[in-house]
Amino acid sequence: MISLLKRRNVIIGLIIIAVLFPLVTQNDYYIHIMTLSFIWIIAVYGLNLLAGYTGYLSLAHAGFFTIGAYALGLLTVKTELSFWPAFMLAPIITAVIGLVAGLISLRTKEHYFAIYTLCVGYVIYLIIDKWDGLTGGVRGLIGISAPADIGPISFASPLSQYYLVLFFLLLVILIVYRIVHSIIGKTYIAIRNSEELAQTLGISTMKNKLIVFVLSTFFAGLAGALYASFIRFIGPELGYITVNFDLLMYLLVGGIGTLSGPIIGTILVVWVTQQLQFFQDYRMIIFGPLLTLLIIFSPRGIIGFIGDWKIKRIGRKKRKLNEKQIDSDIISESETKKQA
Repeated sequence: MISLLKRRNVIIGLIIIAVLFPLVTQNDYYIHIMTLSFIWIIAVYGLNLLAGYTGYLSLAHAGFFTIGAYALGLLTVKTELSFWPAFMLAPIITAVIGLVAGLISLRTKEHYFAIYTLCVGYVIYLIIDKWDGLTGGVRGLIGISAPADIGPISFASPLSQYYLVLFFLLLVILIVYRIVHSIIGKTYIAIRNSEELAQTLGISTMKNKLIVFVLSTFFAGLAGALYASFIRFIGPELGYITVNFDLLMYLLVGGIGTLSGPIIGTILVVWVTQQLQFFQDYRMIIFGPLLTLLIIFSPRGIIGFIGDWKIKRIGRKKRKLNEKQIDSDIISESETKKQA
């Protein structure tokens, strides 16, 4: 109960910090970077739900992120659909394509699944890059609509867009939290631990894997739509393989299979990357060895390392208490013998 209260207090504290951040900094550049971080966090939560809780690592996640971005861009630029209907359709279109891809890819397992989804992601990139008539090819899409006003609420300023993205991030965190702490979440963890054992218990593994795959693509499409509306220019490089590895790095650094890992890992890596922009060409030379060391010594990321450290600390305290209890028992026993 105490740990649950502590966790809730941490979450409430993080929300308060996020709400007050623009008011404290009053720096448009910092607000811009934090808004982008929130968008990437939404995408990483989708990847974490599939890879962290079900054990299926998708390397097509950046492709579905790009589909969401292009769906919003094409609906608003080409068909001139108003923003909010297009925004609602973008993640749905992404999820439908994810359903088709999932029906085929989820027939494979482990590294075969990762390789297959890598191919799917690359095919998505090639289609967007080469289909000039629809996507604009290497020129990309320009002039994507910004979020339309909702009554008196306007999203014309970077500050208002920051709070809009924060709203969707909090909504995604709430949904993921409810899923993970429900029977469905326990089902996903059972599939991750042993798919064969889950099948013997009567769990429909294919159905559950397909649901979580579609849900992860929905989150990727939502993040892509938010990205397109925020940047208002997109190109096919969004779906390139390096973006996949960026998303995976955010997840591994923070902690795969944890609720707060996507937040910690994404914000940390994005801000460090921004501070080291002059090393942009050598970024992977810097992050590669660090990520390798992290996977070797702390495979569950920063959050997993903190959790393991707490468990060890509690274990040491219990051992000390037991030793003290044993010493006191020995002393009391020896005093009893002396009195006898």
